[in-house]
Amino acid sequence: MIVIWEIQVIILPHMNHSKTKKLILITGAGGYIGSVMTRFFLDMGFKVRVLDRFYFGEEALNNCMNSPDLEFLKDDTRYVSKKVFNHVDYVIDLASLSNDPAADLDPELTKQINVEGAIRIARLAKENGVSKYIYASSCSVYGKNDGQKLTEESPLFPVSLYAKSKIVVEKELIQLADDNFIVTIGRNATCYGLSPRMRFDLAVNIMTKNAFTEKRIKVDGDGKQWRPFVHIKDVALAYFTFLNSPSEKVQKQIFNVGSNDQNFQMINLADIIKSNFENCKIDIISGNIDKRDYNVSFDKICKILKFKTEHSVTEGVLEIKKALADQTVCNDIRTNTVSYYKYLLEMDNKLDSLKINGKLF
Repeated sequence: MIVIWEIQVIILPHMNHSKTKKLILITGAGGYIGSVMTRFFLDMGFKVRVLDRFYFGEEALNNCMNSPDLEFLKDDTRYVSKKVFNHVDYVIDLASLSNDPAADLDPELTKQINVEGAIRIARLAKENGVSKYIYASSCSVYGKNDGQKLTEESPLFPVSLYAKSKIVVEKELIQLADDNFIVTIGRNATCYGLSPRMRFDLAVNIMTKNAFTEKRIKVDGDGKQWRPFVHIKDVALAYFTFLNSPSEKVQKQIFNVGSNDQNFQMINLADIIKSNFENCKIDIISGNIDKRDYNVSFDKICKILKFKTEHSVTEGVLEIKKALADQTVCNDIRTNTVSYYKYLLEMDNKLDSLKINGKLF
């Protein structure tokens, strides 16, 4: 049975939760990473309760809807009732206004969602007996950093509100951890790969799309800036590793999520993508300065948890290329997060201006 909850309707006393399957609450489950992670954990034998506003549509979870182990909740981390944590064993918090430019659209809204909402969910989880909590942070916290192979202990120099919000939450969550509430933080490298909630505003993905549609790849700045990358399926695998590792290895720990061999200068990344297309050119857009520059070490997750990524940039490029050729991937405004947020805000203002006595018609 698939349980579809509407906002606030979340009292389910009749549900028979299996004692053999752990129940995971995934916030932001309808997003780029979340839609892949939801399918992954269902396939791994977990029950999954998804929580999302679904701004980008519910169809991102279409491939999960027939699962008897899926529970569906359309709500907001800022307001959702504590009853959402009933029977929950683990929480994976992916919910946020994602990426740097989207977070800059409305600083107050970013504070409410990315900071206050995240801390609220963690506190409710702890109060309601959740045993393990994983928070999705980002390697963008390293920002403009001249150091090579930055570790989890390296100084942080964030250059965006998004990155700053992640740092604030990281610190708060570590303080919440105790013997009964295991907190682990994953600082994800820049993600790539095919997703039911596709994004073409991430470096590998948009370069691949431009190479396919325009035979051109754009590189901002001089292309010498470093960035680490990771396939979204490897992020799901890393978080599975967190949940299945002994508590003493992950408690109050921050792990960079990715692999050392996927640190690239942007011009070199463009070359890799270009090699998968005929008659493709690279354009250096020197006027578009990218302040982010960080080369990250993933030794800790590898040595302590024996974690290794399973996917390469070339694999990600080829799967996206095929999906574009087959026209099986979404390619509308929703694939650019900041553009879609702007569209929603404009439509909201437009609808408000048309209403009389609170009604559109």
